[in-house]
Amino acid sequence: MQTGVVLALALLVALAIDRRWGEPSVRWHPVVWMGRALQKAGDATAPTEPTGVDMVSFWRAALCWCVLAVIAVVIAGALQYAVLRYAPWWLGFILLGALLKPMLAWRMLRSESLAVESALAHSLQDGQAQLARLVSRDVTVLSEVQVRESAIESLAENLNDSVVAPIFWFLVAGLPGAVLYRFANTADAMWGYPGMRGGRYWQWAGKWAARADDVLSWIPARITAAALWLVTKGVSWSALASNARATPSPNSGWPMAAMALALNVRLSKPGVYVLNADGDDAAAGDLLRADTFATRAVFCVVVLAVLCLISLLVVRV
Repeated sequence: MQTGVVLALALLVALAIDRRWGEPSVRWHPVVWMGRALQKAGDATAPTEPTGVDMVSFWRAALCWCVLAVIAVVIAGALQYAVLRYAPWWLGFILLGALLKPMLAWRMLRSESLAVESALAHSLQDGQAQLARLVSRDVTVLSEVQVRESAIESLAENLNDSVVAPIFWFLVAGLPGAVLYRFANTADAMWGYPGMRGGRYWQWAGKWAARADDVLSWIPARITAAALWLVTKGVSWSALASNARATPSPNSGWPMAAMALALNVRLSKPGVYVLNADGDDAAAGDLLRADTFATRAVFCVVVLAVLCLISLLVVRV
């Protein structure tokens, strides 16, 4: 059977596994392995106190990033080659789907996001505690509305990071592409935020990881926004683009702005940005609506990806 069809079936298998079982145990999760390797490399590269311009830390961290990325991609490539080369097609797409699944986290994202609203129903403190599982900001100073805003933002941003972008890079480069993206995204989460964190100073040591994630997320973030735009009614693309540019990140603003406009709610990070400034306050029920829009967007992206992969067979014929 043609490779494109096997890859398309593998993607569907990965999503089916995600829907049925969710995440693998921590012991067997490749992204956890990536995180542990990055933690050790970070401890060996990032300084323990603030510095001025520090190109030594920058290049040392960049080299570590590249070495670890190459190792991850080579392992993924070898596994994909072995599956496609030696396994019968009916077993190959199942094995490849199982290998792809850890690069996707749609069920976990939905569950953790919707749990914020359930927690808020008990108390603001419970809502803040649940939100802390999704975001890195100080949640203890957030109001009920701000907790919902942050949860909606996290759902929209991670819709790209945890679902659309891995699918996009799987479409482009198979399992190695999806693995490279998840590695880059994990490295950005661990190294990419400047300042002191975890006893290390990342102002310079984390720059390569942050820029690499920006590059790899650039197209997928806009695909995510386009998918949300397609499944909602009355959202102006020009308004979406204008709001997306209000955030410091070149990418995260796109899905967040699309979601803000789709829900007609205001999303903000005090002192940093405001999206859809004329929108309503995030209210009970908006997280569920956001989940509905996100689910429709994922469906559109998956259908498009499968059609693209199957079209490889038509082109070759």
